[in-house]
Amino acid sequence: MGEDVALWSSLPLPGLLLDPDDRIADINPAAEGFLNASARALAGQPVWDKVMVDAPLDAAFARARSSASPLFVNDVDVGTGERPPTQCNLSVAPLQDRPGYMLLLISPRELAGRITQTQSVKSAAKSAIGMAEMLAHEIKNPLAGITGAAQLLSMNLGPEDLELTDLIVSESRRIVGLLEQVEQFGNLSPPDRQPINLHDVLDRARRSAELGFAGAMRFEDDYDPSLPLALGDADQLVQVVLNLLKNAAQAAGEGGGTIRLRTYFEHSFRLRRSDGSGQALPLQVEVADDGPGLPEDIKGDIFEPFVSGRENGTGLGLALTAKIVSDHGGWISVDSVPGRTVFRISLPMAKPPGAGTGSKERS
Repeated sequence: MGEDVALWSSLPLPGLLLDPDDRIADINPAAEGFLNASARALAGQPVWDKVMVDAPLDAAFARARSSASPLFVNDVDVGTGERPPTQCNLSVAPLQDRPGYMLLLISPRELAGRITQTQSVKSAAKSAIGMAEMLAHEIKNPLAGITGAAQLLSMNLGPEDLELTDLIVSESRRIVGLLEQVEQFGNLSPPDRQPINLHDVLDRARRSAELGFAGAMRFEDDYDPSLPLALGDADQLVQVVLNLLKNAAQAAGEGGGTIRLRTYFEHSFRLRRSDGSGQALPLQVEVADDGPGLPEDIKGDIFEPFVSGRENGTGLGLALTAKIVSDHGGWISVDSVPGRTVFRISLPMAKPPGAGTGSKERS
């Protein structure tokens, strides 16, 4: 019995045990994280009230139960009521020693795709950094000469011609500003990771945003007061949150909207990388807005350099955000539907050397 419990708790995929009436008999820790609820709170609840599948499964599920045969359903949207639907694969199998009981395994497709995100972001960042260094050197020096020449010419020109030289100067300065953004992306120093309070980070970013670009936005917060300290660079993480807040404010437009900041602890979340190493990332930060959502054509590439959903966007803000989170050993994801976009950051906990985590890996 002890081995069965250990196996159930160690299962990296969300798993639910269903009774003959399709009520939840038990869930594993990974499912607690996926559904954002405890096994005790969900016990006895109708499963399809808590796991919302965008597919007609009733007949197939009933056949699987009556014939005691497994059922596999691929590429369906699964919602929980707490967050936008996620594309998943479902596996259903009868329990051999308990007639009528079924085991439901949920395999979120985003996990398989995003586990390699850290490596792809770093690879894309290296390419962008090399180009940034070349562009900064090759373009900024000639631009300084163009700007100086235009200013010299303007000293002896009339009002009509001054308009042209002013245009040259202003546009040259705009290009320099763009190059400085690229340089910022390329020259970011490694994080100085220390034990920090994530709520202090969120409050610093929120105050700065409220006084500037997010003045028209309404803020809500849902903080876990018992959240442990994170291991991170406070200044760099403030920049991460500011980038996400700016993204939300720009999406809302002049009419404003609502930004919701949320923190919580997900003890079962552990990121396993391609080299076999892993790290517990139990600290979760969410930045949610009620804007129009991300364009469908860029959802899968939103963290790549030079991908932007805005007409005049540089596509560096979210790429820089992903790079900083990656350098922290963390993980960032986004769920977006019209009316609700949620960026989620998962970070390591600052803990005494040698302390165990008890976390389960996700792969």
